Amino acid sequence: MKHLLSCKFNLDTACVELCFSDGSMVSIDTIAVENEMVNNIHQQSELDYLIYNDPAAYANLILCGNPKAYLKTVTEYKPLD
Repeated sequence: MKHLLSCKFNLDTACVELCFSDGSMVSIDTIAVENEMVNNIHQQSELDYLIYNDPAAYANLILCGNPKAYLKTVTEYKPLD
């Protein structure tokens, strides 16, 4: 079983990089994820917060969770009437 050794956001590549104990590495292209998932600035802001403040939670959300459902529940978008 491989264990996660490190998880960080690489500003040069705009990727969240995960390194595992068996030497494998996973790189998540945050721009590609945002292009597929984000519908408004509120969702963009939520993903950016996770990327910069908790990249491990971001990686877990993208790899194991349901990012679209998560973004719908944590972001409340009410257009001005």
